[in-house]
Amino acid sequence: MKIEIWSDVVCPFCYIGKRKLEKALDKFPQKDKIEIEWKSFQLNPDQETNPNLSTLEHLSQSKGWSMEQTREITSNVVNMAAAQGLDFDFDKAVVANTKNAHRLIHMAKAIGKGGEMKERLLQAYFSEGKNVDDFATLMSLGEELGLGEADVAEMLESERFEDAVDQDIYESRQLGVRGVPFFVLDRKFGISGAQADEVFDQTLEKAWADYAKENPVLKMAGTEDGESCDVDGNC
Repeated sequence: MKIEIWSDVVCPFCYIGKRKLEKALDKFPQKDKIEIEWKSFQLNPDQETNPNLSTLEHLSQSKGWSMEQTREITSNVVNMAAAQGLDFDFDKAVVANTKNAHRLIHMAKAIGKGGEMKERLLQAYFSEGKNVDDFATLMSLGEELGLGEADVAEMLESERFEDAVDQDIYESRQLGVRGVPFFVLDRKFGISGAQADEVFDQTLEKAWADYAKENPVLKMAGTEDGESCDVDGNC
């Protein structure tokens, strides 16, 4: 069964939601029969990269908040991340357009490492303060996962995978996705946002039960109905 996930590299709830799904899968009996596919989504496709501007400063300026207000508001997100074992540092995170990062994920996906590249980019942005639109940074991150620096450089200098990113975004519009993260299980069940843990558990069970009915050679993990979420975030 396939789970498709639309998310952005600079979306804090996308990282938190990723951990929540992983926790649900860790205890799911049929984990080895689940395929994860990461889909591109840009919260701000027109964002100009500015490595001299922190995410906190950008948020303060765009919302008209004082830095004190901004820190207070984002502290809730930092605490939510910490509860999932994640270390967010918005003082270090820099403003960046994510188109090239998504292209790199697609490049890694071609060798079966899309998930690993997604994780590495999220960590680079939220914890390490790396510029995820910088070519040298992307080349280095790609090399960590076995992509040759020269190959990544060649890709970045071209238009490779731009169509793939655009296609993902087009698909999200067709599905009515208006925010991320958005999880689609077997193209039948959706989870909008970083919902409570039980929503992931129950929706995963429900999707699998439905999938197993249509694939009777597989043994069902369970038969009880679980909760699902619609695109408006109603659960």
